Amino acid sequence: MFDYPILWEWLSFAVRWLHVITAIAWIGSSFYFIALDLGLTKRPHLPSGVHGEEWQVHGGGFYHIQKYLVAPASMPDHLIWFKWESYVTWLSGAALLAIVYYAGADLFLIDTDVMELAGWQAILISIVSLTIGWIAYDLLCKSPLGRNTRGLMILLYLVLVIMAFAYTQVFSGRATFLHLGAFTATIMTANVFFVIIPNQKIVVADLKAGRTPDPKLGAQAKQRSLHNNYLTLPVIFFMLSNHYPMAFATAWNWAIAALVFLLGVTIRHWFNTTHARKGKPYWTWGATAAIFAAIVWLSTLGNGAPVAEDEEAAAPAPAYARFADDPHFEEVRDLVQSRCSMCHAREPAWEGIIHAPKAVKLETDAEIARHAREIYLQAGISRAMPPGNVTYLTAEDRALLTAWYESALSRKTTQ
Repeated sequence: MFDYPILWEWLSFAVRWLHVITAIAWIGSSFYFIALDLGLTKRPHLPSGVHGEEWQVHGGGFYHIQKYLVAPASMPDHLIWFKWESYVTWLSGAALLAIVYYAGADLFLIDTDVMELAGWQAILISIVSLTIGWIAYDLLCKSPLGRNTRGLMILLYLVLVIMAFAYTQVFSGRATFLHLGAFTATIMTANVFFVIIPNQKIVVADLKAGRTPDPKLGAQAKQRSLHNNYLTLPVIFFMLSNHYPMAFATAWNWAIAALVFLLGVTIRHWFNTTHARKGKPYWTWGATAAIFAAIVWLSTLGNGAPVAEDEEAAAPAPAYARFADDPHFEEVRDLVQSRCSMCHAREPAWEGIIHAPKAVKLETDAEIARHAREIYLQAGISRAMPPGNVTYLTAEDRALLTAWYESALSRKTTQ
């Protein structure tokens, strides 16, 4: 990771791009089919087995769509399966989790103010939590509680709140929000992989064999699809949250996460009710605004755990010590503290900045050494930082940052 920062950054970008593309495809098709399903109209003289139909216009043409509640009498020659969008979204997300958070565990996954963990321990907790989350959810759905869809969703919400609090006791705030997104996305994709698609394949096999498909298979798939529908918007929020430390890097970040799940419910309830032609529940927008206002208020209550008194003198971790030991370091430290730390601080001095961007603090030797790679990429070989070059970083300054990082890597290689 340290020896090839530019290639690693581009690898991260490529996988992130793939993740976004496939997520758009998955979410788009999911939203479309939910809206279609809710908008179906029952009319007289529909073919046997047809639950409803809908006429749509798009791209200069008309579409006539009919839904069979269980299955048609005979299998059509060409059948399109909507599954790969979900699978590739999860696989690319898992790859991105490994590239960013596992490979950079001591930067993005671990917060020593929260819990002292080795990198492998944090990674193991991450993998185990995502796996156990799906198993527990699946067992709940298959239990007697699973027959009560509304009660099951309330219980699922409580599980998500507990996980939000639990993650804040182990990981950094940024990693907490990312893992809540991964936790729910794992449930959603596993629903598709283990329940929805297998059930549909059983129906197809029954039709080909001349058997009558079991209606329970469709009911199970629809329940999981409904859960996916209400979980989608919170997942999007958590996947974008790393840009907003006001959400993840505050004392009540777990409560903010809990409210984000409620935002997903109120927003989706508006669209689902409207698409089903059951009225327009305008109260949901008032509820959404109130919940969002509560999130904003919570973000102002405290600034997290207090900083240890001896933190100023803390030595960089062994993985980063070479950056602090480099001959260029004193110049770099003076440069970073004069041009960067007015924003990247526990109490930013720059007007309008309340929390350090992305929770990156550059006030101590240890912090500067720890974020050497980010400094190199953001302010050394690129002009991303400072924004608009508001602190007037010169070409010579950027050359110094580049030389410092590359010198430290070179010393490591030759030792």
